[in-house]
Amino acid sequence: MIAYINSQFIEEEKAFLGIKDLSIQRGYGIFDFFRTRNFSPLFLDDYLNRFFRSARILRLQPLHTKEELKEIISEMIRINKIADAGFKMILTGGYSTDGYELSSPNFIILQQPVAMLDEEKFDKGIKIILHEYMRELPEAKSINYLVGVYLQDKLRQQKADDVLYYKDHHILEFPRSNVFVVTEDSKVVTPKEHVLQGITRMKVLELAKNQFEVEERVLTVDELKNAGEVFLTSTTKRILPVLSIDNATVGSGKPGKITRSLSEAFLAMERSLIKAS
Repeated sequence: MIAYINSQFIEEEKAFLGIKDLSIQRGYGIFDFFRTRNFSPLFLDDYLNRFFRSARILRLQPLHTKEELKEIISEMIRINKIADAGFKMILTGGYSTDGYELSSPNFIILQQPVAMLDEEKFDKGIKIILHEYMRELPEAKSINYLVGVYLQDKLRQQKADDVLYYKDHHILEFPRSNVFVVTEDSKVVTPKEHVLQGITRMKVLELAKNQFEVEERVLTVDELKNAGEVFLTSTTKRILPVLSIDNATVGSGKPGKITRSLSEAFLAMERSLIKAS
């Protein structure tokens, strides 16, 4: 597999960063992740815009322009020949002279095959638990996943699939996904502040506004637990129903009509993009 680091394509197993990089010394850096389907990047402009926004928040200077990144990505698609892949772009704090000050960033792109969830997984849904925590600089897609990784053992112990963060009784986000709630009066609601603005989240909001009443606002733990439907959105999961929260069943215990309708609309959006490319 060919990777890209700073200014060159290189075999992945030969790509390295030095130990003085702030991503290693302090866990400082950003990344973004997008998919290709049938060799075509999905929503690439949106992902690149978020990548540059995250860089601004963490005061990192990208090494390439948006158009240059598109050319690099196209070349990786051509070289690696993976039809359905995940691309991870990483921008680090660079080689710091004192292990604390920012330096010139290092930049990496990795590509790997990605398998999407099937209809059976959708129907089965997931079980989640709650954990009080808010990410630092949540509007940036940073490489800091300390708490999410730390909680993996707790998830295994409780036989749960994922953890949903909340703070001061306000629902926030999953470590790698956004959350949506469908209220008893069929409103589609998602947290507005102190969360990463997911690209799938953005597309689902666009689709939902065509069919339902939509709200971006503060969402409480009580509203979550009393919701008729709950689902998450992410690049690799698309839309996935949440059917259990802290061992309490959500709604009927099956994927809801609105969740299923939005999932079908999102898949249709993907197909139309592939057909047009």
